[in-house]
Amino acid sequence: MNKILVANRGEIALRVMRTARRMGIKTVAVYSEADRRSPHVLFADEAVCIGPPPSNQSYLLGDKIIEVAKSLGVDGIHPGYGFLSENAAFAQAVANAGLTFIGPSPQSIEVMGSKLAAKDAVRHFDIPMVPGTEGAISDLMEAIKVGREVGYPLLVKASAGGGGKGMRIVEAPAELASQMERAISEAQSAFGDGSVFIEKYIASPRHIEIQVLADSFGNTVHLFERECSVQRRHQKVVEEAPSSILTPAVRAAMGADAVKVALACQYTGAGTVEFLVDEHLNYYFLEMNTRLQVEHPVTELITGIDLVEQQIRVARGEKLSFSQEDLTISGHAVELRVYAEDPYNDFLPSIGKLTTYRPPIGEGIRVDDGFEEGMDIPIYYDPMLAKLVAFGKSRPEAIRRLLQAIENYEIEGVATTLPFGKFVLEHEAFTSGKFDTHFVKNYFTKDAISAGDTAEHEVAAMLAMRLYLAEKLQLNVPATEESAWWRR
Repeated sequence: MNKILVANRGEIALRVMRTARRMGIKTVAVYSEADRRSPHVLFADEAVCIGPPPSNQSYLLGDKIIEVAKSLGVDGIHPGYGFLSENAAFAQAVANAGLTFIGPSPQSIEVMGSKLAAKDAVRHFDIPMVPGTEGAISDLMEAIKVGREVGYPLLVKASAGGGGKGMRIVEAPAELASQMERAISEAQSAFGDGSVFIEKYIASPRHIEIQVLADSFGNTVHLFERECSVQRRHQKVVEEAPSSILTPAVRAAMGADAVKVALACQYTGAGTVEFLVDEHLNYYFLEMNTRLQVEHPVTELITGIDLVEQQIRVARGEKLSFSQEDLTISGHAVELRVYAEDPYNDFLPSIGKLTTYRPPIGEGIRVDDGFEEGMDIPIYYDPMLAKLVAFGKSRPEAIRRLLQAIENYEIEGVATTLPFGKFVLEHEAFTSGKFDTHFVKNYFTKDAISAGDTAEHEVAAMLAMRLYLAEKLQLNVPATEESAWWRR
């Protein structure tokens, strides 16, 4: 594999290209007109504009991307995450074109792309699952029966869903009909598939995922877990590895079950198996993401494994060079997704020009970004500016380093989630490890951040006043310049 096209943009495109360059592989960037001066375009060995800014006219044009790849003699296509990364039809089209898709097979993507199909695939492997329906459901009377058997609250979920779309919590039987109707409608609108299923709602869960890696020779390993419970609107914002709550026994059991999930769909490459974990450390299979995850850096930092390198090696037919016994956890890593969003205004996207952009540096600090000072934040794509990651020998050290990095991150021109990250890292619920997926709902308000800002301003004002009063007590001789009049 001598040349790779990265079918993505921004920080993930740049991150993939850096590993490829280190491996001696040339890279091709594709870009929209909005990304003409983006760092990933300038970093690549070759770059081709594929269309206007809207993603459905550029980054989602699978046929055009394949056409570019073939014209430039590309060997493989890396999809990153988002866009076409979990599109089975695109993966198949890449293979049909005689190119290598750097990811799992189209069959694996298709099976795990449907929550119902995924549950059916792993059912025979005795993987713990949340009680509920085994298939899609649309009949209200059947749903009422399931509610009686499983118990309330219930969760109605879109089979093809993600990001909280097509998901409704049902607290009581009287709400079931209306919430089902809304979930089906939203699922149909968002995914073109109105299939929903019902499961028991786990009231205060942790969202913990296991990184897996598999080659085409039957070798599958897990690279331990990531804690992803701090979320807003069902989207992760702060992640860490390892989790602060798992015991060695539960970690081993979850890892073994994640490997079984990968085997259930004959998985190859890097993937993530997601679980819900209750307060008693009972865990339940949620879904599998058949791609690289945004939060993969925390796993790389605690294991020393470059996951993109492993994806490329597996795609070009190599065996894994390590076994499960070779893998150990070393230290702790915490990641903050730095979004151009305003935490003071319900996390609404903040669009503008990065008049100041200076990422932090320091021991244990990693910044994966795709922006530079002076660039505009496009309105067409996900508003994530960077992934800010800190590594330490212990969890407290990693948290301290990340807090310092947040202080040193200079961004002006747009609002960001940096103040929110500081709020999370300093909150007792997070530092103690006693939090769940309701962290934002339970603890966060814009006033909470403002209170922290007010406290800092008060300290600064008190310090300024103290310095002023100290200056008044001293006899200060005015600074003067010597006059040369007498020399005249």
